[in-house]
Amino acid sequence: MRITLLRLVGVAACLTASAETPPSESGVMLAGAWVPAETHRIDFNALPRIPHRHGVVSDVLGENGLRVNQHNYLAFHDGLYWAMWSDGPGGPIAPNEVPHHDLAGQCVSFATSVDGLVWSAIGDLAGKPEEGFGWIARGFWIRDGKMLALASRYKAPAYANKGLQLHAFELGTQGGDVWRHAGLVFDDALNNFPPKRLPSGEWMMSRRDHRRNVHLLFGGVKAFDEWESIPFVTYMNAGLEAEEPCWWVLADGRLAALFRDNSRSGYLFRAFSADNGRTWSRLVKTNFPDATSKFFGLKLRDGRHVLVSNPNPKKRDPMTVSLSKDGLVFDRMFYLVGGRHVDYPHAIEHEGFLLVACATLKQTVEVFKIRLDDLDRLKMPQAP
Repeated sequence: MRITLLRLVGVAACLTASAETPPSESGVMLAGAWVPAETHRIDFNALPRIPHRHGVVSDVLGENGLRVNQHNYLAFHDGLYWAMWSDGPGGPIAPNEVPHHDLAGQCVSFATSVDGLVWSAIGDLAGKPEEGFGWIARGFWIRDGKMLALASRYKAPAYANKGLQLHAFELGTQGGDVWRHAGLVFDDALNNFPPKRLPSGEWMMSRRDHRRNVHLLFGGVKAFDEWESIPFVTYMNAGLEAEEPCWWVLADGRLAALFRDNSRSGYLFRAFSADNGRTWSRLVKTNFPDATSKFFGLKLRDGRHVLVSNPNPKKRDPMTVSLSKDGLVFDRMFYLVGGRHVDYPHAIEHEGFLLVACATLKQTVEVFKIRLDDLDRLKMPQAP
């Protein structure tokens, strides 16, 4: 495994600023006649409701918090939809509470589906972890026509401990649904989402180390375990606690990266890169509201961008789907599901549908299947 690390020297070195600051870095990320000047005042219950079909992959709500389902990921491969998630022990809770999670003994489960709505029996993907450790599901990576499943090994009770490692698993050569360990992808690593291709042809994914600092991994072309790691931003960065980044490629070839802010500003932060992720502009607070929760962004085949998130700064309710023509400014936001704590989305596009996976109270794996044409028919209010 080839590892290259660039040393951080203070906050100023956390992000290498580009020589020029494009107008798109203004911080305006949500706009429209329906958007109030203070986006925290959006009436989320008044948003247009998305028509959808709903499927349940796993539901352990009846176990009163003693079991946890979280970290949902989807993929479509070899004629099937695949779901994976972290499946582990919790603890007794009161009604509508989120149980303790990421405890020792957490495993990675998976299931398959023909239509994304009716799912198979649940299987084990990564095997039983070592004593005192657990697995965190990290998504499917389709590379050279083959699908790898990624999972991070961690020392309980959370990932921010020594012993953190990102591993890969692959389907057995005999077919079926038996997974085998393929090897270590990167040491001291918890990715947020699986690698995506850069315009340069390299793969890139984020990496959080056990100190919660964010790096970027480049490579994955010659081998799944060959990466160069470059520091991106320290966790405590001038009032911003940056975590769980997500990025996409803009029409002009630049990259846009979004961050959750664990210091609870209630907004997403954003940075841009003009050189395939090697250097970045400064992180700017946008006007896009956020519940301090994981979100997911996806570039559709027609060039539009989708952002699935919890925009209510007060709680993880509801979950919405927002649309942008250019990946810079979102002008539509639709209500997908709410009335309960719902979080940690992942989404894929397939044959005219958007499939969104998420969890209720970290105890379910649910899939919402949305016809993209139905999103186009929804109309935003004319005024806030």
